[in-house]
Amino acid sequence: MISRLSLSIARAACLSLLLLTTSFAVAGQDKPLKIHYRLAMPHPSSHLFEVSVEVERPADANIDSLDFQMPKWSPGRYAVFDFAKNVQEVSARNVCPPGLDCDLANPPITRVDDQTWRVDAGGFNPQGKQTFVFFNYKVFANDLSGTFSELDSRHANFNGGCIFMYVVNHKQDPVALSIDPPTDWRIVNGRMDRADHPAQREWQFPNWDIMIDTPTEIAPDWTEDDFKVDGKEYHVVVHSLGNEGGKRRALVRDIEKIVKAETAMWGPPEFDSYTFLVHFAADGRSSDGMEHLTSTQVIMPGSLVDAGIYEETLDAIAHEFFHVWNVKRLRPIELGPWDFTRPANTRGLWIAEGITNYYGHLMQRRAGLWNDAQLWTRLLRQITEIENSPGSRLMSAEESSLSAPFIDDAPHAQQTNLTNTSISYYPKGEILGVVIDLLIRGKTNGKASLDEVMRRMYDEFYLKSPNATYYLRGRGYKNEDFEHMVSEVAGADMKDFFKRYVHGVESPPYEEAFAQVGLRFVREPQQPVSVGVSADESDPNNFKVARVRPGSPASDAGLEVGDTINSFGGNRLTPTNLLKVLGRYKPGDRVTLTLQRGRRAMQITITLGPPQVMSYRIEEMTNAPAEAKALRAAWLNGK
Repeated sequence: MISRLSLSIARAACLSLLLLTTSFAVAGQDKPLKIHYRLAMPHPSSHLFEVSVEVERPADANIDSLDFQMPKWSPGRYAVFDFAKNVQEVSARNVCPPGLDCDLANPPITRVDDQTWRVDAGGFNPQGKQTFVFFNYKVFANDLSGTFSELDSRHANFNGGCIFMYVVNHKQDPVALSIDPPTDWRIVNGRMDRADHPAQREWQFPNWDIMIDTPTEIAPDWTEDDFKVDGKEYHVVVHSLGNEGGKRRALVRDIEKIVKAETAMWGPPEFDSYTFLVHFAADGRSSDGMEHLTSTQVIMPGSLVDAGIYEETLDAIAHEFFHVWNVKRLRPIELGPWDFTRPANTRGLWIAEGITNYYGHLMQRRAGLWNDAQLWTRLLRQITEIENSPGSRLMSAEESSLSAPFIDDAPHAQQTNLTNTSISYYPKGEILGVVIDLLIRGKTNGKASLDEVMRRMYDEFYLKSPNATYYLRGRGYKNEDFEHMVSEVAGADMKDFFKRYVHGVESPPYEEAFAQVGLRFVREPQQPVSVGVSADESDPNNFKVARVRPGSPASDAGLEVGDTINSFGGNRLTPTNLLKVLGRYKPGDRVTLTLQRGRRAMQITITLGPPQVMSYRIEEMTNAPAEAKALRAAWLNGK
C-alpha cells in the first residue's frame, strides 16, 4: 500500500496501474470460462498498451452478454483513480473455432457505465459449438509507480490492476497471459518459470486477482542478482536510469540481511522464489513501493549514487518484504477478494500498514543496518508527526484506516481541510505497534512480544483456517481478533488500551512503554510560545502561510492560508528565522503583524499562547535495572 510506504511514503508518487476486467452476465449460474489475456506494445513511444481478452464460450453456455469491467482502484493503494479514464479504442469480434465453417458478425458493444463495457452475445453460438469473443482495447500508460503503469522508448512496466479488465462474475476463473514484447526487450516478474527465463512469454494464473498481483518489467537493460536464504531463491532485479556508483552489489548484500532478519522472525515463507523489482528512475519525481505475493516493486526518484537514495531503497525494501506475511497473507477480512466498483473500507490498515511500518524500521536495526540512535530517530519522527498533528485529536487509528480512500495519495479537485482533521494510519499504526510491543514484553517479563502476536495471527488466520474465498488460503481477520490476540499473548486484558488509543484518540502511554526497556521518553516545547502557523518552505525568502492550526493564536487572530507575513513585531519574518524571532516573547504577549492577503496590505494583533508543538527524545535511563536492559537487547535483536 509502500502502498504506500515508508519509502518517504508521504511523497510516494502514483504509477499507472491498469486493471482489465472482463465480466460475463450468465443466466442461472456462472460456469467457469477459459480466459486468455494478450498484451502487446508495438509502439512504445505512444504510451499505449494493446490488450486483447479472448473468452471461450462453451457450447452449452447460455450467455446473453459479456461485461468487461475496469477497476476504480487497485490493491495496496486505496484511493479511487478510475483507471477506465485511460482506456481507448474498444472493440470486439466473434471468432469461430478452427475447423468450423461459420461467418459471425462482430457483436455490438455498449458502454454501460464509467467502468463497464457490455458485449452483446445474442446469436453467439452457431451449430451448438464453442466459439470465442475477442475483446480488444488500448490503455494509455505513462506513470512509473506501484499503482499505475509506464510504457515508453526505454521500457514497459505494468501493474495489472490498471491494465487488465476482468470478466464480471469470473474473476475467480483461471486465466492465461501472453506478452509480446518489442524486439530485444526481456521480461521479468515474480512468477517466472526459472527454467524458461528469460525467454518466457506465457503464464498461467489460478485467477484474475493473482494475475494483477504480478507487476512486470520489460526492458533491454535490467540486471539481476540472486541469493538464497533457507532454501528460498531471491532475485534482485534493478533497472537503473542513472549512475549506480558501484553500489549495486552492496545493495544486494544488504537486502539479503533484511530477508534474513525478517524470516528469522516469521520463519521460512511459503513461496519458492521472490523478486525485488527496483527502479532508479533518476527523474526527480517517481517514488513508490508496493507489496505483492511473490514480489515487490520499489521505485526511487534518483540514481543509486545520489545521497540518501541507497538508504531510502533499503527502508522501502524492509517495509515491503514484511508485507509478504502482514497484508498479503495475514490480512483484514476486507482485503481480498475485492469489489472494484467501490472503495475498500477496512478498520485494519493501522495494523496492516502501520505495524508493517514499525517492523520495517525495527528490522533494519535487527539486520545490523541501523544502530540504536537511528532507530530512535525514526520512531521519534513518527511520534512527532502524530502528536503534533491537529488531526490526532479528531481521528482515531481505525477511522484513519477507513479514510484511506481520501488520504492514500488520493487526488482532490476541491480544497480540503484534511491536513487539520486527519492522520495517516502509517505513523499512527507504527507508534501503536512499538507501544504494544514494549508493553507486552514488560507484562510477560520478556516471554512474549508483538512478534508472537503476529506469528500466532498468521498461523491461525492464514495457515490453519479453512479457505474463506477463492483468492487465497485462510481467511481475513477482524480488528477484534487482533485485540483478542494481543490480550491473550500479553496475559492481560488490553480492552481499555484499545478503547482509549485505537478506537479513541488519546495519546499512547509512551513513558510507560519505553520504561519497560530502560529508556526514558522526554517531551519538551519546540517553541517558547505558540503561534499556530507553518510556512510554505518552497519560498525561503518570504513567510507565506501554508497552514493555520485550529484553535491556535493565529486562528483566533484571523490569519489564513496564503497570507504572507511581512513583519512580526517589527521584525522581518522568513521560514528560517521563525524560532529566533519567537525566542524574544513569552505566552500572553500581544504582537502586531503586517501581512499581505492577495492585493491587500493588512495589520493584525495576535496574542501568543503557551507552547503547543512539542519535540521528543529517547534517552537511556542511567539507573535502568538489568532486567530492563535485557528486555531492550531482546527487542532490538529479535529474541
